[in-house]
Amino acid sequence: MTSVTPGPSGPPDRLPLALLLPGQGAQHAAMALGLVRTEPVVADVVDEVLDLFGAEGARIRRDWWAGAPVDDVTRAQPLLFAVDLALGRLLASRGVRPDVLVGHSAGEWAAAVLAGVVALPDAVRLLAERVEVLAGEPPGGMVAVAADALTVEAHLGGHEGVVVGAVNARDQVLVTGPHPQLRRAADALAAAGLTVLAARSTVGFHSPSLAAACARTLPSFARTRFAPPTVEVLSPFVGGPLGAEQACDPGFWAAQPAAPVLFGPVVDQLLARGPHVVVECGPGRSLGTLLRRHPARGRTVVTGLLPARPGGAAADVEALHRALDVLAGTGHLPVPRPHLEATP
Repeated sequence: MTSVTPGPSGPPDRLPLALLLPGQGAQHAAMALGLVRTEPVVADVVDEVLDLFGAEGARIRRDWWAGAPVDDVTRAQPLLFAVDLALGRLLASRGVRPDVLVGHSAGEWAAAVLAGVVALPDAVRLLAERVEVLAGEPPGGMVAVAADALTVEAHLGGHEGVVVGAVNARDQVLVTGPHPQLRRAADALAAAGLTVLAARSTVGFHSPSLAAACARTLPSFARTRFAPPTVEVLSPFVGGPLGAEQACDPGFWAAQPAAPVLFGPVVDQLLARGPHVVVECGPGRSLGTLLRRHPARGRTVVTGLLPARPGGAAADVEALHRALDVLAGTGHLPVPRPHLEATP
């Protein structure tokens, strides 16, 4: 089982390194293709993951390379997993050793592989089954709301199955559930004067409406070997560090698509430890933006391996250049990075 290793203690002024692995909603068409063309490690890891998906992996690859939409669960989940994992392995290949991993939603499944909790073939097998089960569920979705959880919950009464599925910050939550209930709830929130923005998802992740679907995958998780993490994982599903008992519990992993995500409280805990170097290892910069806006950010340095918005292959390469420069400047890149052409 290949995993990352924790970072060395280093000199007293070396800030600890945290990797953020984004989940559903961060994906976009052709994400990370610029690095697939220029970084052999990224290409190899993505190919390994998609090959493990078999015939469906070939179809996913075809759609991804064609720039087709990837918001459907059958595309978003496999590609997010592959890209998050590939970027984590890219850093490991350069000698970058994180002190802590934080995965948001589906990003925690990539964190589990990087931390040695589950072997890659098992992770793909379980993800493929999860995707198949969720794709058969009634349509749903998620909406981001700029308000605290208590304020939002006060407007959700009467909308069956619609809940606050993620607390991303003190004033930013995700409301999730099945349609048409979610649409009616979003209308009610907007009518109350709250800012509401649809997230890119065709499934109501982190809603109890998915609990029965998750239960159907439990037998497969129960037949899988799990191990304690080799590097600390701060889990938004736990609300803190992922312990050995939870990491080895099949029920914990099987239930995640229906469980709430407490990313904001985990960030509170991370920054309460002191400043960090934080690298977003996936598409977009939404998680890093939450840290930049956090009142306890202090000297924390935040960067990302991919651009904030889709910008094509050259933008992907430029973002990686900048992030590696940040890692070198903060003492986290122990070997000289090779020159990369700005245009693939």
